[in-house]
Amino acid sequence: MGEMIDVAALNGEGSFKAYRADPAGKPNAAIIVIQEVFGVNPGIRQKCDRLAEQGYLAIAPDLFWRIAPGVELNPDVPEELQKGLDLFGQFNQDAGIRDIEASIHKARELLGGTGKVGAVGYCLGGRLAFMTACRTDIDAAVGYYGVGVDGLLGEKHAIANPVMMHIAGEDGFVDKATQQKMHEGLDDHPKVTLYDYPGEDHGFATEMGDRRSPEAADLADQRTAAFFAEHLG
Repeated sequence: MGEMIDVAALNGEGSFKAYRADPAGKPNAAIIVIQEVFGVNPGIRQKCDRLAEQGYLAIAPDLFWRIAPGVELNPDVPEELQKGLDLFGQFNQDAGIRDIEASIHKARELLGGTGKVGAVGYCLGGRLAFMTACRTDIDAAVGYYGVGVDGLLGEKHAIANPVMMHIAGEDGFVDKATQQKMHEGLDDHPKVTLYDYPGEDHGFATEMGDRRSPEAADLADQRTAAFFAEHLG
C-alpha cells in the first residue's frame, strides 16, 4: 500500500527516508508514526497502512538515518533486540524531534496546506510523541508505553494540544515508580489523558510478534482511533 519518500531535514542537514501510506480517498488529516528502536520495520509500516485504511495520510520517518539508515530489526530475535537497544543509546533525541518536525511540515505540504497533523509513537516513539507535544505545534499526540517520560515532566507546561498516553502496568522498561510519577505529574493536566493496562508488558500493541497482547492492543487502538477522530477531524 505504501512507498518510501524523501523528507527534507531542517537546517539544511540533508534528507531522510520515510514510509508513506495513502488512504483510498483524499485525506483530511495526517498522522506521523514514530518508530520503536527497531526502525521503520514491517510492524511500523503496518501501523501506517492501518491508519491509511482509516482515512489518514500516514508517514513514518526513518529517525535512525544518521546512525543506521534503513535499519529494520525484529525484536523477537535477541541479537536484533540488543542492536535496537544499542541504537537507542546512540540516538540524538533532539535531532529526532527536528526530524519529526520536518515530517510534520512534509505532511502539511502533502495535505495541500490544510488539515491537521497528529503523531503516534511506540516505545522510544512513545517518549518522542510526548516530546513532540511539548516542542512542536502537533495537533494531537499519542504515546504507547513511552520510556522515561517522568524525566520530561518539566516540559509539560508547553503542551498546548491533546495528548493520550497508554501505560503498560508490568512494563519491563517503565517501573511502577515511574508510572506513579507520570500519574502524579500529568493526571491534572487539562490536555493529557493517561490509560493504564494492568498486567500488560512493554510492546503489547505491536502489530506482530511475541510481544502482542491482542485484547489490550485492540482496546488501546480503539481509544487512539476515537481520540484522533475527535481531534483531527
